[in-house]
Amino acid sequence: MAKIITIINQKGGVGKTTTAQAIGAWIQVKKNKKVLLLDIDQQGNLTYAIGARNSDYNMLEVLVAERIQADKIQLTPSKFWIIPSTPSLANVDIALTQTGKEYRLKKALVDLISYDFVVIDTPPTLNIITINALTASNYAVIPAQADIFSLQGITQLGQTIETVKRYTNKDLKVLGIVLTKHNTRSILSRDLQKVITDTAIQLQTKVYTQYVREALAVREAQAMKKDIFNYNHKSNATKDYDALMKQIWKDINQ
Repeated sequence: MAKIITIINQKGGVGKTTTAQAIGAWIQVKKNKKVLLLDIDQQGNLTYAIGARNSDYNMLEVLVAERIQADKIQLTPSKFWIIPSTPSLANVDIALTQTGKEYRLKKALVDLISYDFVVIDTPPTLNIITINALTASNYAVIPAQADIFSLQGITQLGQTIETVKRYTNKDLKVLGIVLTKHNTRSILSRDLQKVITDTAIQLQTKVYTQYVREALAVREAQAMKKDIFNYNHKSNATKDYDALMKQIWKDINQ
């Protein structure tokens, strides 16, 4: 079966979609593995960023049907496989009401044997769709910024992760927290980084030593519908994500 990685944080604007795209691209480009991207955020940022088209076959249909139709998975012009988002995912709590609703994505992924990795981009909310992602996953990565709202979000997310590990996925491993848009020269950032590190210990995980700096190239790449590695291999963010992924890859393959 494919290894499944969920990128999650209930706070928006922390580089979650950028990190999901970078992780998927690095594994596919650098390690020559076949990666499937799942965009379960109703905003559809990942869908847009990799140049996918809106489609009748989307993640809501997958969740409702509890299965993936392999012949309907979309291949983008940039050669990434994705099941796109849809704005209708905003109503997923209404659509999924049956017993066992937490396991729908896990059931859908059971027979997915033609991919090496699945990378899931989640919405900035803790609802049934994020529970589905965590229940289905082997690993979770938490992008965050060194600010007080990120710290609050990580604390609340930690409670959800503990609940998931207790009831629906005891084998879920939180690989670590990734500091994004990071400014090491800010005294506040340095102070909050220490607090986030303490919070990570409480979650039985860590803060990755490799942070990701703010870089214009990230926004440019997304506007051009390219991943950061193929857009500008010299940018600070590209170098940071490459170094970060070497750490993550080591953790996955221990």
